[in-house]
Amino acid sequence: MGSRGKKLDGIDVEKLIEKLNKALADEWLAYYQYWVGSKVIMGPMRTDAETELMEHANDELRHADMLADRIVTLGGTPLLTPQQWYEKTNCGYEAPEDEWIEAILNQNIEGERCAIDVYRDLMNFVGQKDPVTYEMSREILQDEIEHEEDLENILNDIRTIKERFSR
Repeated sequence: MGSRGKKLDGIDVEKLIEKLNKALADEWLAYYQYWVGSKVIMGPMRTDAETELMEHANDELRHADMLADRIVTLGGTPLLTPQQWYEKTNCGYEAPEDEWIEAILNQNIEGERCAIDVYRDLMNFVGQKDPVTYEMSREILQDEIEHEEDLENILNDIRTIKERFSR
């Protein structure tokens, strides 16, 4: 990007890079949480949930790539170590120690809700002063909203099955 494209009047670029790096930390941790969850998940509809978790993991990795590219474009450095992910994260990481499907789905739903808040905040921070970051955040936000819905749908299906068989 040229120097004019990098110029963001009215935006603290260092603060923006910090927010982008925090989101980057979230995406890496979300990637791993989805990936490892897909490996250990147990329970009804496990195969469907495993497929969904892997799709979401791949989306989170793509988001991390988008964020890292934007950080570099703005003259920053993406977080360089996994230790930094834990220090900078907005949403944290919850290991899937309970491998039961409902527990893993609920963990990831909470992560998606946090991510939704992070990207809304990022969009509000840049507004129309940085259309590139705004549009990237909007695209990621749309994915995060879809992820929350996908996971809630699987959870609702499991609850429906349980209700039917408990009669």
